[in-house]
Amino acid sequence: MKSIEDIQSCQYEIAETEDGDITIYVQGRMDSSNASRIIEIFGSLIKDRQPLSMAVDLKKVTYIDDFGALVLVELKDMMTRANGLFDLQNAREEVLFMLDSETLADTTSFIKIRPPNMFIRFGDAIIQYAADVKYLISFVGSVCIAFVYSFLHPKSLRMEETFLYMQKTGVDALPVVAMISFLLGLIVAFMSSVQLQLFGANIYVASLVSLAMSRELGPIMTAIIVAGRSGSSFAAEIGTMKISEEVDALFTMGFDPTRYLVLPKILASVIVVPILTLFSDVFAIFGGLVVGVFMLDLTANAYISETIKTLTVFDVFWGVFKSAVFALLISWIGCLRGFQVKGGAASVGHATTSAVVSSIFLIIVSDAIFTVIIRYLR
Repeated sequence: MKSIEDIQSCQYEIAETEDGDITIYVQGRMDSSNASRIIEIFGSLIKDRQPLSMAVDLKKVTYIDDFGALVLVELKDMMTRANGLFDLQNAREEVLFMLDSETLADTTSFIKIRPPNMFIRFGDAIIQYAADVKYLISFVGSVCIAFVYSFLHPKSLRMEETFLYMQKTGVDALPVVAMISFLLGLIVAFMSSVQLQLFGANIYVASLVSLAMSRELGPIMTAIIVAGRSGSSFAAEIGTMKISEEVDALFTMGFDPTRYLVLPKILASVIVVPILTLFSDVFAIFGGLVVGVFMLDLTANAYISETIKTLTVFDVFWGVFKSAVFALLISWIGCLRGFQVKGGAASVGHATTSAVVSSIFLIIVSDAIFTVIIRYLR
């Protein structure tokens, strides 16, 4: 038995057996004033003597704080690394209040968890994908049922909310759509004029700008802008309601969340995005007109006449039809990502990003399908 009393406000005795077992009897306080010194002394003891087991008797410990608890945790780690056993003895209730004695008494060494292999990750991805497809199909069915119900019961449609989303999606987006479309028409006209000037075909710049914008670029650029502004907004709004349990509250009160939250957004988008596309076509043609008048020595009358001669009603309304489909996809995927939110704020950000990326992907895929269709229709 060995007694040492040179640690501030703490005394201890060491009892060692012939079999290499050590018992330390601690008395007094184990706190921030002596924690580092205790670790130093007991650590040296473990390093020098390499005991098979170590027990710490806490019967006479009068006070222990977080630093004292860390001392015991550190001693256990030292014994674990030395392949020895560690145990606590006679800890009183007030001491156990600071300690998880079962955890400290667990002498098993820490096991390194290996990351899952490629096949497990692949299987998890397949299962998650199947669950997403299942939820997607159920959400499509829910939206269709909501449309049918609102058609049969028009008074159930939230018209005020629909008009509000029409303003947010359409009116508020008009300045951005106008500016980008004007610049895009200007760029298309300028780039095409570089080649057409070589053949003296400056007048065909008007045809190229009008056809490109009305058929393809106008609907696509408008849809991308709406996806960035409104699609992300839909996902963030519903996602925030989901994590704050407002969606569950609606369901509890007897409201259909799909009909209450999704339907006004989809209707508003389908109505205003085609109108935005028409404005996009007009501003893009105006951008091409600026290039034609100030760079190609064309008159405004000649440019407008060529545009009217080139465009047909089918070209204009084909772009409008595509934009309506794009609007349906954008609002639908934005609401879907919002309902898929789980967890906290990070999940809302992920859903917002996913809504924009998924919307743009669906826009490009559907436009490719429309391109193939129009090729065989005309």
